[in-house]
Amino acid sequence: MRKWIVSSAVSGLMLAGWLAAADKKEGDATKGKEVFEQCAVCHNTDTDEKKIGPSLKGLFKRDKLKNGKPVNVENVKAMINAGGNGMPSYADLISETEKTNVIAYLKTL
Repeated sequence: MRKWIVSSAVSGLMLAGWLAAADKKEGDATKGKEVFEQCAVCHNTDTDEKKIGPSLKGLFKRDKLKNGKPVNVENVKAMINAGGNGMPSYADLISETEKTNVIAYLKTL
């Protein structure tokens, strides 16, 4: 009985750690929305209208980015890092966690 309780407790802790790690990997959309405020100067999220940059409404529902590459986490993060077409590079301006959070937010649009 005691071994079962200890085993259950250890399993529970392992599951909690795994869930926390999975959540970190996926990002926090609420925090991403806060970081995105600096992006909202150039990008719409509530309409399809272009501001300075393209609207990002429904970004992860699209097939391709404006550069022709498929819409996926890696390509969106690469665009954030590299910038281009008048968009500055954010490679060194925001942290990896902030980028992950912004992408989590963009997935909600």
